[in-house]
Amino acid sequence: MSSHGSREQARDEPVWHPAEEWLEEDEDDDELDMDYHPALGGSADDQDWEDEAIRNQIDLGITEGMDRALIIHSNEIELTTDEPPEGEEEHDGVTRIPASRLFELLASSGLQHILRSNGWTSNFSDNMEDDEDEDEQDDEEDDFYSAGFRGQMRRRRATRPDQFPKVPSDQGIELMGEGQFGTDDHFVDRLKQRKKVFATNLMWRELGVDAYGVRKRANQALSQKMIPGSAADKIIHYDSRSYSGQFSDDGNFFFCCAQDFKVRMYDTSNPHEWKYYKTVDYPFGQWTITDATLSPDNRHLVYSSIRSQAYLAPTDPDNDSDPTVLDFSLPPGQRRRRSWGSSHFGIWSLRFSGDGREVVAGTSEDSVIVYDLETKQPVLNLRERHQHHVNAVCFGDTSSPHILYSGSDDTTLRVWDRRSMADGREAGVFMGHTEGLTYVDSKGDGRYVLSNGKDQTMKLWDLRKMMSTAKFDTVNPNSYTTGFDYRFEPYPDDYYEPHEHDCSVVTFRGHRVLKTLIRCHFSPPGSTNSRYVYTGSEDGKVYVYNMDATLAGTIDVGAATMNSRPREPDVSATAYEMSGEMLWRTCVRDASWHPNAPVLAATSWNGWGLSTGTCTLHSWNDGVDGDEGEPSIGKSYDEKLRSVPEFNHYRENAHLRRQLRSRPVRRMYANEDGQEW
Repeated sequence: MSSHGSREQARDEPVWHPAEEWLEEDEDDDELDMDYHPALGGSADDQDWEDEAIRNQIDLGITEGMDRALIIHSNEIELTTDEPPEGEEEHDGVTRIPASRLFELLASSGLQHILRSNGWTSNFSDNMEDDEDEDEQDDEEDDFYSAGFRGQMRRRRATRPDQFPKVPSDQGIELMGEGQFGTDDHFVDRLKQRKKVFATNLMWRELGVDAYGVRKRANQALSQKMIPGSAADKIIHYDSRSYSGQFSDDGNFFFCCAQDFKVRMYDTSNPHEWKYYKTVDYPFGQWTITDATLSPDNRHLVYSSIRSQAYLAPTDPDNDSDPTVLDFSLPPGQRRRRSWGSSHFGIWSLRFSGDGREVVAGTSEDSVIVYDLETKQPVLNLRERHQHHVNAVCFGDTSSPHILYSGSDDTTLRVWDRRSMADGREAGVFMGHTEGLTYVDSKGDGRYVLSNGKDQTMKLWDLRKMMSTAKFDTVNPNSYTTGFDYRFEPYPDDYYEPHEHDCSVVTFRGHRVLKTLIRCHFSPPGSTNSRYVYTGSEDGKVYVYNMDATLAGTIDVGAATMNSRPREPDVSATAYEMSGEMLWRTCVRDASWHPNAPVLAATSWNGWGLSTGTCTLHSWNDGVDGDEGEPSIGKSYDEKLRSVPEFNHYRENAHLRRQLRSRPVRRMYANEDGQEW
């Protein structure tokens, strides 16, 4: 057991964890690996429990007095012991457990400091490097596991107040003044401080006594100020974590992807009163459904898992036919020959083209693939440019499939023009993020694009300001990263450093991009006048920003859903956070603003230890927390929108279950003279 000083020194070294949302390479493409289990993350708020765990020397096979040997293989731990642990099977004195189960405990409890202080980091890395020299085939597999050990976290300089982007942003103020992102109050209105109250705006619109330009500005100001509140109209519960959820372009449809490999669809033609529509699933999925995209006519849904096949399913509830397999692993021009394609890469992101004929995908193979739905084969595979996983893709224009955007863990946002792809190179590059990108969203005008990054910033880009490919080839994007792991570590302010080649227009800060690939979006023109950008956050909120980087409002999903379902007996088995006390936690992974109404749906990892998921419906209510309508707001429903009375009863009586600790009371005694002692 290392000393306190050595543990403190180890805290400055990189923390590596072998578990992430990856697809293990199969020996046989036809054999599916169903034992895949990424390790679960830890909480930065559990330091007291971590220290206590170290003091008590949690039994991990390395504590003093235990006669055990611990051997690490590529994907499992082998424990040898005289007596098998209770509840585990013994085979010749050897007990095998998945390596991910050990490392999920290490990442969450602080015991990684013990390993580093005993030389496991360097020794393991050296062993991996020795394996590279011996066997090139093993090198490809071992490189994944050893990459985290080789990477060294670059220490940042001391935080300076001027190193963060200026708020409000001067360029953002100019954009708002130009009218492309919302409408500013007229200078006369600001000078006289009039028409700021919703009721007043509504009155002037009804009267219609002003000129057309003034009435138009009043109408726009009226809609763009209706930011949904934190109070949840409905809380839809899922028994597994929810990963993404989006309204259709016309607002009549909503889908939600969950970790149980199902996509639920809802009729939202009335945005305040949803109806369950249909459920489709992904057979033999890996870890979760990563993404889904709806065709422009709402007739088909394409959804993916961490495999090279996506599924195309009809949305018609009367059509129960099997979904069509779309194999993205085929070389362009080659037809699918067998029932399953290669499983050596996964699909992280999907998007339909504006004409509904193609689907673009970003993959763990560091590639961007365009799939033609008519010929059922890929027509374009962009490889060798991105140096890491492509987490997000989208089309740049809703009416044209020529411009593509792709965001990667190599910290770059690439722009591809399919009309000039002879050399297979991108048309340009956006640089400015210092960590990997988690999501990319296009405004749909062929000019502006938005991205979320693991450096805890969201950035707005202008296509006219991208970096040329020739200039980018002289820049090393890896020199700006810290090497931190967003899934299990916090991101302190001193990690942030302005990028030398930042070509973004506006940078937004305040939300947290941790634990998972959190998504960001432009607000719709109909219900918000394109005034805002918004994003989910690891702290359980949706952050809504003005274009000048100032905060317009927050939607607190965590507070709206706290204790909204009972704690299941086996919650620890599905929890994402392995902490000493299983607390209710919320991480908003995705959010979608209704295109025609002041309504927002937030899709979250939500529950005890982030073990379950929710989709919550939030509407603008002029700041009022309650509602007199029936049914009352804030009630719980299952995935088919059936009321769950036991969940509602549990929440209503949550305050009765709070245990109050008694404190020692100082008793006073008096002697015969009346003096207290």
